[in-house]
Amino acid sequence: MKILVLGGAGYIGSHTVYSLIEQGSEVVVFDNFETGHIEAVHPEAKLYKGDLRNRAEIDEVLDKEKNIDAVIHFAANSLVGESMIKPLKYYDNNLCGTKVLLESLVEHGIKNIVFSSTAATYGEPLHTPILEDDPTNPTNCYGETKKAMERMFYWTEIAYGLKYVSLRYFNACGAHISGKIGEAHNPETHLIPIILQAANGTRDHISIFGTDYNTPDGTCIRDYIHVTDLAQAHILAVKYLLDGGKSDIFNLGNGVGFSVKEVIETARKVTGKEIKAIEEARRAGDPAVLIASSDKAKKILGWKPEYDDLSTIIKTAWKWHSTHPDGYATK
Repeated sequence: MKILVLGGAGYIGSHTVYSLIEQGSEVVVFDNFETGHIEAVHPEAKLYKGDLRNRAEIDEVLDKEKNIDAVIHFAANSLVGESMIKPLKYYDNNLCGTKVLLESLVEHGIKNIVFSSTAATYGEPLHTPILEDDPTNPTNCYGETKKAMERMFYWTEIAYGLKYVSLRYFNACGAHISGKIGEAHNPETHLIPIILQAANGTRDHISIFGTDYNTPDGTCIRDYIHVTDLAQAHILAVKYLLDGGKSDIFNLGNGVGFSVKEVIETARKVTGKEIKAIEEARRAGDPAVLIASSDKAKKILGWKPEYDDLSTIIKTAWKWHSTHPDGYATK
């Protein structure tokens, strides 16, 4: 397969590129490096620097790179908090970029795309585990733009025949088993890397926001999914489309939830570090429990998470963070 990965220098995108190349695919990466890292791009991938909002730049790639079988689309801004104070930035990058991309794909006759969506499309869940046909009522601008992007794919298929798979996933975590690439955001907003920053001394403590939720230990419960398992789901979705599968939406998660306190305690055992934790008030808008049902992806795509044990997930993340305390700035 020849796959174009948009946002292939980002966290999940770079791991997907590694998995594609490890499985024998030819990969073209397109990234503007706003949040991605050139060091995270697999050396065997062909790399183009460009911005999706610039039609000429994506056209140039598709003009040069013939016989692309499918596109995997990770290129988007994805910070929930930032999306609430800079909503127009998210509409510009996420929606305008996708609109320009789709125009170029239609013109170049590329018919298959796998889209990196999010559980944030659901908003406050009515029940758990969350199912794909549950209502989508995003509570933040980031989730709203991802929902709108999904609808763009839907209407583009009706008009032009482009097939798509949208993958809605929950808490991506972990790092490549080799330790070569991992999670490096600035600012960091994800729980596990924040905990591990406290473990390696680049952060003083971890804050626990709310201990009075209706959960066994009072802290929020989330569904954590290893980034390599996410990567494999994208590859299976590509193969599903190339085999004639219909456009569809799939949740990706382990189907098992872990509380904030459970994650901190597991990290203490894995790292052997004390990891100072401070209990603070709840944050607005944090649901008590978010757990996905991935039965549909397992049944239709044949997806099976390999790294579904919390201790294993944190061990892979610690292998990366302990050797790269400053992310890609540390060699």
